[in-house]
Amino acid sequence: MSTASINNNAAFIWSVADLLRGDYKQSEYGKVILPLTVLRRLDCVLEPTKAKVLEQAAKLPSSLENREPILCAAAGEAFFNTSKLDFRRLLDDPENLADNLRGYITGFSTVAADIVAKFEFETQIARLDRANLLYLVISRFADLDLHPDAVSNLEMGYLYEELIRKFSELSNETAGEHFTPREVIKLMVNLLFIDDDPLLTKPGIVKTIFDPACGTGGMLSVAEEHIRQLNPEARLAVYGQELNAETYAICRSDMMLKGQDASNIAYGNSFSEDGHRGAHFDYLLANPPFGVEWKKVADPIRDEHDKLGFAGRFGAGLPRINDGSFLFLQHMISKMKPVEAGGSRLAIVFNGSPLFTGAAGSGESEIRRWIIENDWLEAVVALPDQLFYNTGISTYFWVVTNRKAPERRGTVQLVDARDLFTKMRKSLGEKRKQIADEQIAEITRLYGGFTEGDRVKMFPNEAFGFMRITVERPMRLRWEITAETLDAVRATKTWGRMSDAAKDAVPAALGELANRGPLDAAMITAALKPAGLKPADAKAIVSALAVRDPEAPVIADRKGNPEPDPDLRDNENVPLPAMSVAYEHDPAARLATVEYRTAVDDYLEAEVIPYVPDAWVDYDKTKLGYEIPLTRHFYKYVPPRPLAEIDAEIKQLEAEIQALLAEVTE
Repeated sequence: MSTASINNNAAFIWSVADLLRGDYKQSEYGKVILPLTVLRRLDCVLEPTKAKVLEQAAKLPSSLENREPILCAAAGEAFFNTSKLDFRRLLDDPENLADNLRGYITGFSTVAADIVAKFEFETQIARLDRANLLYLVISRFADLDLHPDAVSNLEMGYLYEELIRKFSELSNETAGEHFTPREVIKLMVNLLFIDDDPLLTKPGIVKTIFDPACGTGGMLSVAEEHIRQLNPEARLAVYGQELNAETYAICRSDMMLKGQDASNIAYGNSFSEDGHRGAHFDYLLANPPFGVEWKKVADPIRDEHDKLGFAGRFGAGLPRINDGSFLFLQHMISKMKPVEAGGSRLAIVFNGSPLFTGAAGSGESEIRRWIIENDWLEAVVALPDQLFYNTGISTYFWVVTNRKAPERRGTVQLVDARDLFTKMRKSLGEKRKQIADEQIAEITRLYGGFTEGDRVKMFPNEAFGFMRITVERPMRLRWEITAETLDAVRATKTWGRMSDAAKDAVPAALGELANRGPLDAAMITAALKPAGLKPADAKAIVSALAVRDPEAPVIADRKGNPEPDPDLRDNENVPLPAMSVAYEHDPAARLATVEYRTAVDDYLEAEVIPYVPDAWVDYDKTKLGYEIPLTRHFYKYVPPRPLAEIDAEIKQLEAEIQALLAEVTE
């Protein structure tokens, strides 16, 4: 692949934008350049067989229903154009260029026409014509050779992405929502196919791959190229879905030119308009937008969760509304093939949030529990930060599969590749680092080696689970009638709705108790009876007069059990016992087992009772949670510098400052 070729073509196409300056805002350049780049690519591909297609079209009656397959065969492609014009011949009639261009576009076959329609280019044709720019722009594109012999399909994918990146920077958009750096995709594909080389090198093998947020199709293209290098006779059928109309059109045209079935690329929101409902795939991969809220499609998602449960895609739980990352993962898992049909492997790019966001029992925690307890999470790979164009945050690969190798079953592998990168000479947006080929090879080796070391750790599934227990301590109260507690009474809502007579009676009744020594709730309640208060109001006043005191007697309920003090309530995370478990939607029965209760009791005795002997656990409030604290597992303690060294450095700095001040005052 020629980087120079990509850069030269991108620069040439970008120079067309100079013609638009003044009549178009910079943020609007893409509305002209992208569709014309696609049209010119299609035009160049069809050029060698143009005459043959026109000859065949003239022989076929216009009423013939099955014309398209015949004309596709004549074109030697999955599409054709029956217009007598091409980009060069369009220039022969400048006066009628706009109408002729519209007629040329109308001549495309159904699949290609659908691609062009997504650009809504008709509006730009009229606008360019009014500004007397149409001829200049078309003539510039007519000089551009985008035939596959000059620009390969892989190079064309890079070219599209480079143009989108430039336009996104101009319009302040996030290019990273449309494509992923190719070296990141290459690493991702390596890990996705890591154990499958023997399978993929079989003669005539056919596999499927799906990307639910496919953008321009970069991930699908790299995966296809990977398979082709392993086995030229293998076939990888690609499927995808994309929400952005322009990137959908680019992806679909790219796949069509590569001989893929363009109808496998669906348009729309993967959550509310599943374009591949009921389909299952051998491989799945995605780089969904980070931290994007799903409020716009919340209703259908919640309906599916509530009504279908695990018969739908989102049975395990719903994440918080401002981050739909786990919705993508659940959507992809629903499209994995059953184990009996060979199973599937998937890889997805996440930021750090899905590792730990959400307390025990929350949607995120429940989704993690569902994945880990089903033994689907094979590995998490921590990547360097500043890898992506639109964000400098740290990112992670999750590899999920329902066909783990025997040695991986019951475990999760963590790989720390955060310092395996090369600094870029020139940043691209937020992207300041890249993963070189030798580093891709090293990360792949670490992953495939499955051997613990400084960068690789293995943990049993249950190591990521915990019980969130509620530790209670008894309430200890004494009652006082002082100026402060009487002010607390007057601050209650009860006082505000009391009658004037009651407001006079209550202080008088309480005043009689002020000098009686130790008080209790019963004594105060009895003293308030003459005031004629409602029981609830009397209780509120008694509560306002109470003062917490660690030396006071324990308050008990009617059964003699100590009342818990909400102010002293605490929560602790207790590691799960080492035992193999299968996923249950409601884990209440498991939490009540001897093994789990014993783990809680042992933790209480070792970590709590030595410090607060009167504490106990409210077992009814225990929740099961899961998180993946990857950073904690790779933390390396760095001791602070010796004080003498720090002191010497401070003295040196002071001396330098004094010397500078002396120079100023001279």
